[in-house]
Amino acid sequence: MTKTMTNQPLHEAVRERRLVCDGAMGTQLMLAGLEQGSCGEAWNLTHPERVLAIQRRYAEAGADCIITNTFGGSRLMLRRHGHEPHLAEINAAAARITREAFGGRPGYVLGDIGPLGAILEPYGDLPAADAQSALEEQAVALVRAGVDAIIIETQTSLEELGIAIDAAKAAHAPCVIASLAYDLSVDGTFYKTMMGVSPEDAAAFVEERGAHIVALNCGTGMDMKGAAIVARIYREHCRLPIMVQPNAGLPVLENLKAVYKQSPADLAREVPAAIAAGAGIIGSCCGSTPEHTREIRRMVDLAAKQN
Repeated sequence: MTKTMTNQPLHEAVRERRLVCDGAMGTQLMLAGLEQGSCGEAWNLTHPERVLAIQRRYAEAGADCIITNTFGGSRLMLRRHGHEPHLAEINAAAARITREAFGGRPGYVLGDIGPLGAILEPYGDLPAADAQSALEEQAVALVRAGVDAIIIETQTSLEELGIAIDAAKAAHAPCVIASLAYDLSVDGTFYKTMMGVSPEDAAAFVEERGAHIVALNCGTGMDMKGAAIVARIYREHCRLPIMVQPNAGLPVLENLKAVYKQSPADLAREVPAAIAAGAGIIGSCCGSTPEHTREIRRMVDLAAKQN
């Protein structure tokens, strides 16, 4: 694949300038016609023009980094939809589509690896060796397709996160981003993952394991204000660049579904807090749209002019 970004690795670029990442993919795919419960990753092969249209809107909104449509692109996740035999093609197509979305402009393609959807032994049925094999297989497919980084997203346990970091490094990923999903406590005083991992412990673990960027995405109660809180904790406990991808506010329940209603302007209003906390890459997650990305871009550019 032909790259259009400079050869500067992402984790070096972010130490020199603040970057903007894209927003939600799943909800955008559903708006484009993907049925609930269907395999969005398969659209990289069956409906590439629809995936491209979504990512092109993010690029036009000002995203420097776009995440590939491969969140569920591992062997274990694709097997559930009968697409395991197409793993390499799905991941390669995703990287190609994302690169094309930049339209020849500079941009970083982040190869997405999501959770495996199973619990590791001894608490669950998934052997660590099988997890390592599945994660490394996807990482290799993405790296061979020319991604600029591997982003390991929505992680809740250090065990799976550690295996995923090792897999990305074994695949010779140019940059490894480790992103955890934190939930706000009932009393609203602290954040931890579903498996009880604190931002303090995560920051130290990610740095020691050899990832290049520590990140956060998603999570119950994770808005931009919360992202700033966690980013500040990260900064106090490691020296790595920081990436944040909070949700578009806090969800409300409508027809038994979580709906995110925060406007682009309201989400972006807290971007200065995330910047002050040390976030070097700012994007968004659940419920966000290219318009949210556009507002984040505006606030990031404004902050750059003021410095």
